[in-house]
Amino acid sequence: MRIDIITVLPELIESPLNHSIVKRAREKNLVEINIINLRDFTNGKYKSVDDYAFGGGAGMVMMIEPVFKVIEKLKSERIYDEIIYTSPDGEMFNQKMANRLSMKNNLIILAGHYKGVDQRIRDHLITMEISVG
Repeated sequence: MRIDIITVLPELIESPLNHSIVKRAREKNLVEINIINLRDFTNGKYKSVDDYAFGGGAGMVMMIEPVFKVIEKLKSERIYDEIIYTSPDGEMFNQKMANRLSMKNNLIILAGHYKGVDQRIRDHLITMEISVG
């Protein structure tokens, strides 16, 4: 199984993946986990990945451009079973879902940050939304 995690904070994600059960699974080549820094897919001098919500309101959302670029690059390399967005309003992650996802070959996980993402990301790129609690 291969899992590609897209995040704005790779150092926050890397640490837990290098310990305990996940570490042993990686060492036994049962799972390959790649952390992808979303900022590597931006164009601007400041590597900005956030923008104000189109409809207004408080908070920032992830821009579609860098997310689209990274997902298209990954999809050009292999076929993905699911493209998952972690969101508080997604389906609650539980053991049944973990078992179902463990049977997949390739997953992309877009780690949710900010207030959310540009709605077009949810509408056109994401195949599953999960709440990790």
